[in-house]
Amino acid sequence: MTKNKLIGMGVALVTPFNDDGSIDYDSLGNLIEYQIDCNTNYLVVCGTTAETPTLTQEEKEQIVRFVIKKNDNRIPIVLGIGGNNTSGVVEQIKNTDLEGISAILSVAPYYNKPSQEGLYQHYKAIATVAEIPLILYNVPGRTSVNITSQTTLRLAKEFPNIVAIKEASGNFHQIDEIIKNKPKNFMVISGDDGITFPLITLGAEGVISVIGNAFPKEFGSMVRFALRGDLIGAREIHYRFTELMDLLFVDGNPAGVKSMLSVMGLIRNNLRLPLVPTTVATMEKIKKVLAEINKLEDKILF
Repeated sequence: MTKNKLIGMGVALVTPFNDDGSIDYDSLGNLIEYQIDCNTNYLVVCGTTAETPTLTQEEKEQIVRFVIKKNDNRIPIVLGIGGNNTSGVVEQIKNTDLEGISAILSVAPYYNKPSQEGLYQHYKAIATVAEIPLILYNVPGRTSVNITSQTTLRLAKEFPNIVAIKEASGNFHQIDEIIKNKPKNFMVISGDDGITFPLITLGAEGVISVIGNAFPKEFGSMVRFALRGDLIGAREIHYRFTELMDLLFVDGNPAGVKSMLSVMGLIRNNLRLPLVPTTVATMEKIKKVLAEINKLEDKILF
């Protein structure tokens, strides 16, 4: 059942790059193993955190094939397919081999700022051709358009294959309205690490995480604790990571998490323009917080 596959923590995988700018498949493979070993519930491939706008179509296809092969059906995979040209997104879905993919994550159209009716018609066109479950992705800070609760609920009630929304609006009233009025089998997934804990207490069923790239065991435990009602245990982990979660986005995503992963020795700290690594000042703060977390790690029962 798709819903069960998406409960808990999904991780939006970064794309590691070599110093020459090519994709570092060795590091990507190690990251996948790291996620699976730490009980990540599912992987999200070619999302925002993967620097997808800087990848060629050929690179995207190669990454997807690599992740599917490396994963070997061990945990579900969600694939990002979205854009601001509805017919282009429809054609891409039609022409993509979705074998080994559990769901599609499709971001709201960006830049051209459609109306709510335009958003509805966009997702209606996608849902009509999608042969696997579809997750809406609302991130107005990047797209400049918000999918309102009314539009989300309209889509959720009319299209059974629209199974969830990744909500990154930060609007608690809006998200609460969706949770209160959604169909039973429709899921609300946090799209913001920093508010995942409170959203789960409202009824969200997990997160698609950035910090989970670096701390899948710890952050995944926070999500599991919260989902089973252990709010004290979940809150303790949440507060351990609040400062680090703030640092994730000081210089943009995925610059922050790539800095963390490089300090941890998991990848090289390389991004593709127009994104650049974090500043020296941010990197020093990240190193300091990571050291403090490592000292406390043994005190938390993950």
